[in-house]
Amino acid sequence: MPWIELEGAANVRDLGGLVTQDGGETVAGRLLRGDNLQELSPSDVATLVGDIGLTTVVDLRSTAELVSEGPAPLDAVTAVQHAHHPILSERDRYRYPADPLCGHYLGYLEDRPDQVVAALRSVAGAGGAALVHCAAGKDRTGVVAALALTAVGVRAQDVVADYAATGERIAGIVERLRRSPIYAADINSRPAEQHRPRPQTMTAFLDQVRARYGGATRWLAGHGFGRADLDRLHAKLRRP
Repeated sequence: MPWIELEGAANVRDLGGLVTQDGGETVAGRLLRGDNLQELSPSDVATLVGDIGLTTVVDLRSTAELVSEGPAPLDAVTAVQHAHHPILSERDRYRYPADPLCGHYLGYLEDRPDQVVAALRSVAGAGGAALVHCAAGKDRTGVVAALALTAVGVRAQDVVADYAATGERIAGIVERLRRSPIYAADINSRPAEQHRPRPQTMTAFLDQVRARYGGATRWLAGHGFGRADLDRLHAKLRRP
């Protein structure tokens, strides 16, 4: 897993080098995923913007999270555009009893389809690297990353493996979120190990997207992410 080692974030990685179903692969330096970016150091900013070529931050947090957390270091970088696409469902219905977290993920698609689609458009339209993030970089980020990768043909097992990789950094993620008043109560309500992502959850999510909507590309098309959008996403993430 191509981790990007930063002083102020625990769960940032590059989604390049993933194999597609037709034998291709995703390109490095195009799509990054990460956790809370509030504590980035000047060195971290230099790495992301100067070395990697970050031009777009796709923030999936709620408006309440943004207001509570305040400005982040990348907000001051004029070369970086910020796209806010809150995808958290305001309702928690019993969508998939076999795996409630998978059901929660399906809620993003059912209750926030416009924001999910807009997040993928922001990725596709980024001039350089796009960094998708939320708080832990696990759930909301995991779903948007999974849709983007699936839409460009990345193999399901690699999408699941990428989702599960966050587990390697769960201790650092939990440590950082405990320092934030808005996240501390939830983080401390259960042992750190219970925040670890389960591969079975992403497997169930991908299965349910296929069963309920006919797959990621069909769901996207049904919500306005058409052929031109998909072509731009392919051009952005895949080798020619």
